[in-house]
Order: sequence, then C-alpha cells, then structure tokens
Amino acid sequence: MLQGVNVALGVSGSIAAVKVVELAHELRRHGASVRAVMSPAATNIVHPWAVDFATDEPVVTEITGDVEHVELCGADGWADVLLLAPSTANTAGKVAAAVDDTPVTTCATTALGAGVPVVMAPAMHEPMYDHPGVLEALDTLAAWGVTFADPRVAEGKAKLAAEETIVTEVARATTPDSLSGTHVVVTAGATKERIDPIRILTNRASGKTGRAVARALYIRGADVTLVHDGPDVEYADVIRVETADEMMAACREAASTADALVSAAAISDFTADAVQEKIRSGSPLALDLEPTPKLIDSVREAHPDIPIVGFKAETSGDDDAMIAEAERIRDRVGLAFVVANDASVMGDDETRVLLIGADGDEPEPVTGTKDAVAGRIAERLGRFLNRDG
Repeated sequence: MLQGVNVALGVSGSIAAVKVVELAHELRRHGASVRAVMSPAATNIVHPWAVDFATDEPVVTEITGDVEHVELCGADGWADVLLLAPSTANTAGKVAAAVDDTPVTTCATTALGAGVPVVMAPAMHEPMYDHPGVLEALDTLAAWGVTFADPRVAEGKAKLAAEETIVTEVARATTPDSLSGTHVVVTAGATKERIDPIRILTNRASGKTGRAVARALYIRGADVTLVHDGPDVEYADVIRVETADEMMAACREAASTADALVSAAAISDFTADAVQEKIRSGSPLALDLEPTPKLIDSVREAHPDIPIVGFKAETSGDDDAMIAEAERIRDRVGLAFVVANDASVMGDDETRVLLIGADGDEPEPVTGTKDAVAGRIAERLGRFLNRDG
C-alpha cells in the first residue's frame, strides 16, 4: 500500500506522541520509509532514541545549517508526504499562520510551499478541538489541500486516529486518484439467514477481501459505499445488512447513483423459513432450504448498464476450473471482470486470485496480501471505467 513511499513524520507535543513508535512501525509494515521530525515538546513525551529505533533513521530535533526542512520537504526533497501525527492545537494554529518556531512547523511551511502533500492527524482535549480559532485553522489548512485523519472524540478528548485510518489517508495522499469522481458500491463478508431467533445459516467468509477492496478504491479517490454485516469504517459509508434479501435491496438502491458495483460478499445460496420461537434441541430436525436469488442478477436487472465486478470462489484448487466458472458467470451477467479465487483461503491474510477479463484476454494471476490483491482489483476497475469514459 505504501511501497516506495517516503514519509516525513512530524511529531508534536501531544500525549498521543506515545503512540508514534507503533505508528512508525505500521507505516513501515506497509512499505514506507519513515524519517521523523520532533518538536521540543514532543521530545519531553517520547525520547528521540525510541523514534530513531522505530524509523531506523536519525531524528530531526532542530533545524541547523544543513537546512533539514528543505532537504526533507522542499520541492526536490526526500519526502513524498508530510504526516503530522499527532498534531496539537498549537501546531495546527501555527501551520495555518505560517509560524515556524519548531522543526515540525518549519517542515510544514516548507511542504505547503513546495506542493508536498500534507496529512494531519489532530490530537488534543475536546474543548481545544472545538475552539473557534482551532476550527478556523483546520478549515484554512483544508482549503490549502491538507487532508485529515480525523480524531476519535471520546471521554472529553479528540484522540489520535487509529493507525489504520492514518495509513489509509497517507496512502490516499500519495496514490494517483484514478477513481476520483466515481461512486463504487462494494459488498463484503457473509450474510446470515435466520432459522429461529437464535440460529442462523452462514459461511466462513470474513469480509477481509471486500473491506480491503473498499479501502483500495477509497485510496484511489472513489466515494465508496460498503454493504456488509460488519463494523463502521473511515473509508466508506456503511450500510449494515444481515440477510441476502437485505443486501440485495441495499445494493439495488445504492447502485442507482453508483458508477460500479464490486460484489465481493459470500452471499448465502440458501434460505430457510424462519420460525418465531427457538427450536428445541435434542430431536432430529429437517430444514427445507430454498435457493436465494443472485445479487448480481438482481442489480443487473435493476441497472442494466452498471459495470459489475463479480467474485467466484471454487474449492477445486484447479485454475482451469476456476477460469471456466468465472467465464461462465462473466458471460451470463455481462460482468466487467471476475475475480476467481480458491475458497480454501477464506479468512486468511494472504490470498491468490485470477482476474478474468474480456473474452480473449489472458487471465491475470495476483498473489499476496489481501491489501495488495485489492489494489490490483481497484486499478483494473479504474482502467475499465476510464476506458468506458
């Protein structure tokens, strides 16, 4: 996600600076190189040696004759992005006013003047975050193109955003926005079909792939609607559903304003007539299962022209069989392309898929983390939409 990206990490004197060591590790886990700049107040909270260890690079704690701010964040500087995390109210106000009295604010002024992307992750007490002057400063920075990893407001504090959120915003700031101006609906995870008030029919799908695809689309500039039975996420508007019928209804409605649908969910193939009271245990039980309609067929019927990316999971482990099934569903529904995958990797962090495009195109194998595979899916969708223009 951040492979080859150089991140200048500006650390200010919020107590949230204690999280910067793990944040630096997380950025590096995603492929980034990180060099840190610390304000004097930040060095009173976390020792520069710890940040040096986390980044594997010397930490800038003062601006010297080596003009570190220009070397890092100048027009021809090292950094691809300046990440201010955490940013205090003091730092936000100074950056908006072009006050350069710490290495962090000096790097920020330099980056903004040089056109280097800036991502800010505020962290402070909630009354400070609500101060009119701070809000005005944040609005000014937003107007200048600064993007934000918004804080989590709880317990009277505007707490530093989660690492996943910060990494996502850094990736969005440094990735070409090939899907800017598009709205994409993504389904993820399993659906649940009720048997009684307690029991359900479901499957092993974790939703990791669908959520990774939604994140990859957001990183490339798309507005994303995520339809699933899972948590809220920062990178998409979530529509929470449980059953196959609920997912189909939500997708048909959301697709009315969408440019594409990515159907990554493992939707239940069967449903049962649910009873209103708990079925008593201890006796044999037979269920009459009815097949559920196919989501992609339902959306295609409602929206004949929308590009749809389908997923087809197979258990054979045989590429030829996966390709044949993917081509069958592609041709039946008229899909943009199909992601064929081996069901044995459900729930794993690593996966392998085959991207099956138009008839005559060679299948594209993609192997790696689900984030990496999701990135290839998002790139391919971007090419498809741009081609149809």
